[in-house]
Amino acid sequence: MKRSVLTRYRTMAYITGVLLILLTLGVVAKYLLDVDGAAGFTSVVGIAHGWLYVLYLVFAFDMGSKAKWPFGKLAWVLLAGTIPTAAFFVERKVSRELEPLVSGAEPQTAKA
Repeated sequence: MKRSVLTRYRTMAYITGVLLILLTLGVVAKYLLDVDGAAGFTSVVGIAHGWLYVLYLVFAFDMGSKAKWPFGKLAWVLLAGTIPTAAFFVERKVSRELEPLVSGAEPQTAKA
């Protein structure tokens, strides 16, 4: 697997995760706190998250298919972009797992 496949996924995971947290805060501000301007903020961030989540899905699916993951694992990675903060934890786990498979990666040796 090429490093660029993992890098694209990681980038979109962070962007999607940050936007989802901002969207969650915007929804809380709009509906629970009745903050002025929260409706516009929520609308803009929601649209951005929606479009960028589609890119996240494409990159995550590409990475999962190249890693030959079973459907359950791939589904969990795809859904991580819809659960606030989950994208960060899933990205970290996926990166640790796939780093040795990235072409050009140095084999890890055990330290004494």
